[in-house]
Amino acid sequence: MEDSAVTESQGLQAGQTVDADLVGARREKPIVVDDDVIHNTEGAPRTSAVAAAENIAAVDEARPVSSPPLSGMAGEHVDPVANGSHVADVAQPAVWQDASTVIEVHPTSKQAPPTPPAKSSWLQSVRGSTDVHQPRPATPGTRVKTDGHEEHRPQTPSSAYSPSSPASHKRSITISKGYTVSVVLISSALETILASREAKRSAPLRESAQKALEMIRAGQGGDRPREIFEPLRLACETRSEKLMIASLDCISKLISYSFFVEPSSAQALSSPPPSPTLQGRHSISGASQSSLPQPSLVDLVVYTITTCHSETTPETVSLQVVKALLSLVLSPTIYVHHSSLLKAVRTVYNVFLLSTDAVNQMVAQGGLTQMVHHIFTRCRSPDSTIQRSYVSSDSLASVSVPGLLNTDKPNPIAVAPDEEKPTAEALSSEFVAELSSHPGPPTSAPSVHDPDIPPGEAIGSAPDAMAGRAENGYVPRELTTQDMFIKDAFLVFRALCKLTMKPLNTESERDLKSHAMRSKLLSLHLVLTILNSHMALFVDPKVIIYSASTHEATTFIQAVNQFLCLTLSRNAVSSVPQVFEASVEIFWRVLSGMRTKLKKEIEVLLHEIFIPILEMKTSTLKQKSIIIGMFSKLCQDPQGLVEIYLNYDCDSEATDNIYEHLMNIMSKVATLPYTASQQKANDPASPALSPQNKSSASTTHVSGSLAVSGTMDTSTMGLSEGQLRRQGLECLVAVLRSLVTWGTAAGKMPAESTTADSTSKSQAGEETTAETMTSDSSLDRLTTSAGSTETLRQTTPDIEDDPSRFESAKQKKTTLLEGIKKFNFKPKSGVQFLIETGFIPSSSSRDIAGFLLTTDGLSKSMIGEYLGEGDEQNVAIMHAFVDFLDFRDLAFVDAVRLFLQAFRLPGEAQKIDRFMLKFAERYIAGNTQTPFKNADAAYILAYSIILLNTDAHSPQIKNRMTKAGFIKNNRGINDGESLPEEFLNAIFDDIQGNEIRMKDEVDAAMNLPSAGPGIANVLANVGRDLQKEAYVMQSNGMANKTEALFRTLMRSQRRGSRTGDQYFSASHFVHVRPMFEVAWIPFLAGLSGPLQNTDDLEIVDLCLDGFKNAIRIVCFFDLELERNAFVTTLAKFTFLNNLGEMKTKNMDAIKTLLDIAVNEGNNLKGSWREVLSCVSQLEHMQLISGGVEVPDGGKKGRSKKLPAEELANESRSTHITVAADMVFSLSHYLSGTAIVDFVRALCDVSWEEIQSSGMSQHPRLFSLQKLVEISYYNMSRIRLEWLNLWDILGEHFNQVCCHSNPHVGFFALDSLRQLSMRFLEKEELPHFKFQKDFLKPFEYTMVHNANPDIRDMVLQCLQQMIQARVQNMRSGWRTLFGVFSAASKVLTERIANSAFEIVTRLNKEHFSAIVRHGAFADLTVCITEFCKVSKYQKISLLAIAMLRGVIPVMLACPECALSTVKGDDNVIRSWFPVLFGFYDIIMNGEDLEVRCLALDSLFSTLKTYGSSFHVEFWDTVCREILFPIFAVLRSSQDLSRFNTQEDMSVWLSTTMIQALRDLIDLYTFFYDTLERFLDGLLDLLCVCICQENDTLARIGTSCLQQFLENNVQKLSAARWEQVASTFVKLFRTTTPHQLFDESLRVEIDSSIPDLPDANDSNDQAIIPAPLSPVGDRPSEVKHTLGDRRRIFKQIIVKCVLQLLLIETTNDLLRNNAVYTTIPPEQLLRLMGVLDHSYQFARMFNDDKELRTGLWKVGFMKHLPNLLKQESSSASTLVHILLRMYFDERQEHQNARPQIAERLLPLGLSVLQDYIKLRADTQAKNIAAWTPVVAEILDGFCRFDSKAFVRYLPAIYPLATELLARDVAPEIRLGLKIYFERVGLTQGIIEKAS
Repeated sequence: MEDSAVTESQGLQAGQTVDADLVGARREKPIVVDDDVIHNTEGAPRTSAVAAAENIAAVDEARPVSSPPLSGMAGEHVDPVANGSHVADVAQPAVWQDASTVIEVHPTSKQAPPTPPAKSSWLQSVRGSTDVHQPRPATPGTRVKTDGHEEHRPQTPSSAYSPSSPASHKRSITISKGYTVSVVLISSALETILASREAKRSAPLRESAQKALEMIRAGQGGDRPREIFEPLRLACETRSEKLMIASLDCISKLISYSFFVEPSSAQALSSPPPSPTLQGRHSISGASQSSLPQPSLVDLVVYTITTCHSETTPETVSLQVVKALLSLVLSPTIYVHHSSLLKAVRTVYNVFLLSTDAVNQMVAQGGLTQMVHHIFTRCRSPDSTIQRSYVSSDSLASVSVPGLLNTDKPNPIAVAPDEEKPTAEALSSEFVAELSSHPGPPTSAPSVHDPDIPPGEAIGSAPDAMAGRAENGYVPRELTTQDMFIKDAFLVFRALCKLTMKPLNTESERDLKSHAMRSKLLSLHLVLTILNSHMALFVDPKVIIYSASTHEATTFIQAVNQFLCLTLSRNAVSSVPQVFEASVEIFWRVLSGMRTKLKKEIEVLLHEIFIPILEMKTSTLKQKSIIIGMFSKLCQDPQGLVEIYLNYDCDSEATDNIYEHLMNIMSKVATLPYTASQQKANDPASPALSPQNKSSASTTHVSGSLAVSGTMDTSTMGLSEGQLRRQGLECLVAVLRSLVTWGTAAGKMPAESTTADSTSKSQAGEETTAETMTSDSSLDRLTTSAGSTETLRQTTPDIEDDPSRFESAKQKKTTLLEGIKKFNFKPKSGVQFLIETGFIPSSSSRDIAGFLLTTDGLSKSMIGEYLGEGDEQNVAIMHAFVDFLDFRDLAFVDAVRLFLQAFRLPGEAQKIDRFMLKFAERYIAGNTQTPFKNADAAYILAYSIILLNTDAHSPQIKNRMTKAGFIKNNRGINDGESLPEEFLNAIFDDIQGNEIRMKDEVDAAMNLPSAGPGIANVLANVGRDLQKEAYVMQSNGMANKTEALFRTLMRSQRRGSRTGDQYFSASHFVHVRPMFEVAWIPFLAGLSGPLQNTDDLEIVDLCLDGFKNAIRIVCFFDLELERNAFVTTLAKFTFLNNLGEMKTKNMDAIKTLLDIAVNEGNNLKGSWREVLSCVSQLEHMQLISGGVEVPDGGKKGRSKKLPAEELANESRSTHITVAADMVFSLSHYLSGTAIVDFVRALCDVSWEEIQSSGMSQHPRLFSLQKLVEISYYNMSRIRLEWLNLWDILGEHFNQVCCHSNPHVGFFALDSLRQLSMRFLEKEELPHFKFQKDFLKPFEYTMVHNANPDIRDMVLQCLQQMIQARVQNMRSGWRTLFGVFSAASKVLTERIANSAFEIVTRLNKEHFSAIVRHGAFADLTVCITEFCKVSKYQKISLLAIAMLRGVIPVMLACPECALSTVKGDDNVIRSWFPVLFGFYDIIMNGEDLEVRCLALDSLFSTLKTYGSSFHVEFWDTVCREILFPIFAVLRSSQDLSRFNTQEDMSVWLSTTMIQALRDLIDLYTFFYDTLERFLDGLLDLLCVCICQENDTLARIGTSCLQQFLENNVQKLSAARWEQVASTFVKLFRTTTPHQLFDESLRVEIDSSIPDLPDANDSNDQAIIPAPLSPVGDRPSEVKHTLGDRRRIFKQIIVKCVLQLLLIETTNDLLRNNAVYTTIPPEQLLRLMGVLDHSYQFARMFNDDKELRTGLWKVGFMKHLPNLLKQESSSASTLVHILLRMYFDERQEHQNARPQIAERLLPLGLSVLQDYIKLRADTQAKNIAAWTPVVAEILDGFCRFDSKAFVRYLPAIYPLATELLARDVAPEIRLGLKIYFERVGLTQGIIEKAS
């Protein structure tokens, strides 16, 4: 065995057991650790360096059949042959027993052979000297018998091994736990030790080895592992390479067999224990036994192994050390915790750093990775056997909780160690010096008890441990093994993080092989590995660390938070590419896995480091490319992207709009300026959107011994700006894809999946699956699979995810930023705005000052200017601002520095003075122990410091102040005394060495150092990397600022103020809308820029894909502005309006636009216009490229450039042709609203095409044809949708059919005919009118298109439709007759004849159908229109004959149903159209003959058939037909239908007068029926009489008289009352009260010109002019000369009408039939109005002054009088009153007193007036009054005796007066009779017998 051991060591040193070629090659090249080392996850095969570290085992005769496997690798099979085991041994089961457990390990079945390693050939080459004894793993189905019960338990680290079988080795010993160990395994090592020279020299070594060997040979020692271990430990202390190799090899094998598991009675020691020293045990020097308690065996083993390694340790020993430590750490039965664990990790770390052998470095790195992986893996599953058990006594030998955890909490921000030479020992001592002394985690969370810990099971079984805890004054928590594992993981992770923080000096940065650099890269690699494989542990809220000092519970993520953040802040700004890459990868793991836990921290890192690096000019393309590559992963994750927006952009506490900022940056990157020299070959494809699989991903080689690999292939990144541009573009497109996936996944749009598999591959391989995570942490995973979107977003949004809430939050933040912007521009307006919007609670000084101090983004300069103003309010705000600052316990200069960081000091001395006064007051108030006696001294010194700072550091000052000068300036300022000189010296030195500058100024100063002018400066900068130097300056500032922010953040979190840290999980699709709204401009710029500037088709495809996704979003959320912008931009990129410049990319844009039209049609709305314009232009391009001459109106001056032949062919390709056709053929899939938008846009495009064609014989009608096609495609739509469509189509056809180009009109009419034929195929139900609507364009065309050929074609189209579809015609009849009516007005005779022929035929052949479908009225209207044609009298006469002929046909038609009961609407529907047709002809017919025929037909029809009309219909006839004939008399508005006054006069004098007479005749004919409408007739007659035209008035009075005389016997008393009222109304209306208006007699300047009256020129014309109603009271208005003329004329008319009425009344009342019929009371009413007329005339005639005045102003040519009116009215009055007086009827007799009262005064007045008349001058008056006087005298004479006697006194004197006059014979006869009667009554004479 000795020889064997020597051979092993020598073989390793010589390297003969290693494949020479392989090792040599690996020494020449950088050693690369396989990706499986890093990305290994539980359950995956490990065949790399990690597996090598497990399987490094030498085959010797003492090798057991199987050994325990690596913990954490349960379920993996290791090939026994590859491990050097004997197949025959494996074939038999091995069994061992102890008191409580029986484990049966069955060999692997032949059907399921073990999986061999895939990549371990190079590891097998070194097994001869690096054998780690590991047992063969059991199969997953190990059966464990416990206390007689058998259960099937999953394989766990504690059960996944099989001990050696007794049948395999004859010589073995039994360990206390029942394990068996080969005697040869131990004895060979002990024999080697005893045979060595060192054993002979050292008695303790020799004795202990001899004792142990004897025990082994005797089959003992299994229960005394310390005694067996002692010679091995002492042998390691000899530093002999041979002994160390033998001992370490033996130790590692014993570890594999759990030999060092101590019995439960072992003494528990504190952990970390005191390092085992030589004084504690036997040593070679023979030192005495110490009285200190023995350390645990595990700690002793760890100490022994780790001390074997130093800087001078041989490589072979180092390899054995790694093997032994790996066996120990991975042991499933021996737990190494805390300080011992850190020692083990540290030692392997040192081996990696110090070893010069490439194989050793690889094995050390692989082993270290596997150890770290194991440490974290055992924390993972709390259900495993190990982690459910509690710390046993043998574990307590290694771990004692109080001693371990009773440490102070570390400072959250680790201070960088001093710059020293970074030796390996110094670097690796971080584990012990920095970490072992501070194992406790920071505690900021409240105490939380692990729910998985059963009560009563404690770990502190040792009495001493319990006593120690009791002395500390608290009862500790009972820690489980799981707690220990978690603490181990934390300590290791913290150690690695601190190692990553160690700064690099300049030399180390340049040398990747330096210890410091390799250490940093390895630690970063390990941190990345941990985060990559064990993210679930970090985010699991159940993983908790407990503090032994405060007993507080801290989640794992909180514990590691500060260290992880500092790792990033210190390394992410590194200029070393490898460090930077690793840092970015780590940050990506943090962002993807921990974003719900580290919300604020991620914000700080993004805002302060990663985003600034992207924007820095000094950062390299590589750095930017890597960061963009990292962001591209985020861009591919919909939920992560949305949550970034919700948690940062919508959070007012967040300093930056992260999402919006990123989109702007990506847009700028994507649009970086292009240079002509850039070629595609220089821009390798970006790997961002298609990550490589791990098996094929290339690794980044770092130095000769280390590789830090991530998931991104960074080797090809950042090689050119073109590639960077592409990355930015890919990010934008990825964002749009993610937004589409997230926002449109609700199933609202029937579009295909938006994310292509080729560009969005799943990265599940590098992420922990969600199954291993708790529900709370599942939010952290970024899923980039393009599969089902249901995995991306919950179908039911979270309650907390309220879009309106985030929208308001975003609005609030936007408003705040606007307020900040206003403040930075004009502080006062900004403060006012912020107060109004509520961000500043009130206008109080304290609120404003608090806002200025605490709000980020405010300009420090503007704050200084605002606070420095001299206004009272500004001063108060400044005081409050300074009062918020805390200067307590600060040195004076530090206080000044703090003060001047809050704002920028203004330049004005007065403002500075106010600031310094307040500062001094505040400083003195907060600091009592100062050298200042009062505030004045502090104020002066502060001011002096400001001046000193300017003097010392301003470049404009040449003669600077000295220290003596400074002291002199401040002499005697302290209340007459001087300040201490040393105090002033310190201030002077401080200011000289450290300028007072604002942090913003420091950051701004870190610019790229520029070389000054001159050759000297140029030479000085030779060899300098100025960009890197500037980057280093800026990055240092960024790192310091970030750490300061973290420091503040940690403090606030420890205080428990985490209110703003709430992380909102996204689940609602609506968030996509505001996300797109805030970033659509960067999207548009970022997509359109590259599309315009490049011809690279890959980039073009990316841009077009982005456009497609963007348009899908804007369509889905109906963002009109954005939709128009994107669609319009894409349409412009088609270049269809500039064919000569078209390229392949433009053709691709056309395809994209067509795809969008097909897929997004339902939501394109107004953007259809651009799409269809492009389709139209595409067809135009096809025509041009095909050689067709196409008219192009408006562009005649421009030369036409044809597209390239290739593009022309492409435009006619099947792809484009089919896609363009699908836009139309799939239109029937559009929604009801979308098809309306589509049709409207197509109509617009069609009109543009037609307009551009001008008068060409071959106009462009592509879109018009497509309109017809889509109408066919959409024929099956419901009528409701078609109604909306036809509103647009009908209007378009109206427009097109009337186009000036007849070719367009013909095509449009034919298209319309085709459509109409299709529509007519569909049956229309009654009372619908769609046929009517779609035929309307024919009518419109007939009316508005003057081209006879077009009109003729309209008739032809209709005739064809009638012939083909007459049986389906329903509401269309109405439109047909509308067309024919329009045709009747056409001036072309053939058109009118053709139309009349069609109407005649329809009336003859389809009358029943016309009536049945409700078009009878339209038929009559149509016939009526033909009747009114003046140009073709023949047609008119035929038409009116047809109209008259319709009546009998109608009466015979069953559809009219006129035989039904009265009141039926059928009467109105049938009769009214015919009658109204006659009325229309009467009113509007141009031919007099036709009008007369119509008038005759109307009244003859009424007389003939009126008896069958019910009263209600007669009411309608009177109201709607008869009375409206005379409407012209009432209103001048009705005169508009007459072309000239002559036409009107003719109509009035012929048609209307005849109509009035016919109406009177009709009333007489149907008086009984029409009596109820007498009011209407009388009112009509009143209107006719009260006209200024006396012709009309006379006709009116004549008709009135005729009506009364003809119906005198039919009038009832009530009707007579109506008649009397009519006369009363007429008399009052015609009374000329204006004669007494004084204003009419006022003189008017006749020199003023006046407009002539329009009616004066044509006195012969009959013009209706109703009398204007004038009140009795004179008007106060001043009249012009023209007004007066019109008034005079109206007065004369009234006088004439008054006379006319008196005559009519006289004629009526002298008619015996009338007199005998009219009641006496109505007669008296008539007498009353006559009396009024008489009195009015008498009063006027008597007022000579009035008459003279009127004459003077030109009222008449002679003196006006109303003699005729006075005499006529008096004559009628006297006659009727006398007749009534002597009437013998009783009612008249009863009224005699009333008659007498009116008669006698009248007669007396007449006699008196007559007597006064002068015969010489008033002959006319005498002649007029003579008959009246004669009748009066005759009446008086006929009085009876009584009455005669009574009135004799009044009459007799007047009669005697008459005797004195020369009177007419009739008067003389009357006087004779009167005096005879007087004689008789007075007895003077006697009556003759």
